[in-house]
Amino acid sequence: MTIVLTDADDVEGAVAAVRAWVEEHVPARWREAAAGGPAAIRAVRPRADYEAWYPVFGASGLVAPAWPVAYGGLGASNTVARAIDNELRPFNLGRLNPLGLNLAAPALFAHGTEHQRRRFLPPIVRNEEVWCQLFSEPGAGSDLASLATRADFDGDEWVVTGQKVWTTWAHLADFAVLLARTDADVPKREGLSYFLLALRQPGVTVRPLRHIGGEVDFNEVYLEGARVPDAHRVGAVGDGWKVANATLSGERQMVAGSGSGGVDRIGGSGVGRLLRLARERGRAADPVVRQRLAGLWCEEKVREWTNERVRANARAGRPPGAESSIGKVHGAELNQRVQLLATDLLGARATAWVNGATSYEEGLPYEISGMLRSRANTIEGGTSEVNRNILGERVLGLPREPDPWHGRPWRDVPR
Repeated sequence: MTIVLTDADDVEGAVAAVRAWVEEHVPARWREAAAGGPAAIRAVRPRADYEAWYPVFGASGLVAPAWPVAYGGLGASNTVARAIDNELRPFNLGRLNPLGLNLAAPALFAHGTEHQRRRFLPPIVRNEEVWCQLFSEPGAGSDLASLATRADFDGDEWVVTGQKVWTTWAHLADFAVLLARTDADVPKREGLSYFLLALRQPGVTVRPLRHIGGEVDFNEVYLEGARVPDAHRVGAVGDGWKVANATLSGERQMVAGSGSGGVDRIGGSGVGRLLRLARERGRAADPVVRQRLAGLWCEEKVREWTNERVRANARAGRPPGAESSIGKVHGAELNQRVQLLATDLLGARATAWVNGATSYEEGLPYEISGMLRSRANTIEGGTSEVNRNILGERVLGLPREPDPWHGRPWRDVPR
């Protein structure tokens, strides 16, 4: 059932409608477990059950309440959307399809046509079409604009050839946002175009990459004559770098963590879990442990407030700014410190587990799995080094690093 807001600015009316919807549509066992926090909810709500129920959530308009109704939202004001999120928070209703919501959607809102928005945004909200991002390449990671995957125009379609890597969840995705080179005779940022590519077609090969924690998140993707209609190009030919910046800012926002509007944490425990772990392991009275926990808790709050600024910009229809890089740099390094403390609190148990376990599902301690996964945080979503350059140039006003090849055609630049 879709909630209908008679007044986009009526907070009390929206909260009442959400409470009625929760009472009618959220299973009683999940509601009862909410008092015990996310862990208690997960204990009674297996992932498969949540995915099976999710279409109910997707049809409600509550997944993205500030989006227009035509795109799957409720058309709520920023204030009302914030109140709705606060009302839903105790029930831990995580948004599925985060790469669609946080990577594809910002580009569509900023640069897409009305037809493209109506075609792609509602299925993203309902998790009917899962998305990934085809940007990074073996020879173009930190210097993304130097990418070599090309798209050649053929009739009313583009033919795409090249290789992408570190593509999160490509093995699960139906569509991808794709950055490809359409002109090799102009400077590298001017020769790129942005496409919406269907992955389940001939010419697309996805090969999973298993990371240090044992799970498969990342993939390499081979494109050998894959086709994309010109109607699925976002922005003008050659404007791909400008369009991609909306996606890149959304990606930094998504991986910045709590309060960012994306995934809460990529890898491991939050400080709340560390507090419980310290009590369980008899370490809560240790003054050094208490000091470390207090410091991390304070940093978590600073991160949350910074990321709330990003969410406020998004609700107001403004693209994420440099603050998304602030949140990304701080959140990535903070999360690594949090996960290292979690393993410290485990003590001897951090050094031994079930023989042969290579993932949390196979018996690897949750804290170890989270610590291993967190090592990628300072790389994914743009490395900390690249994001510091962004902050130096856009916030502090520092000059760009010298580039002897600046302004030269991409074809002439050494790679």
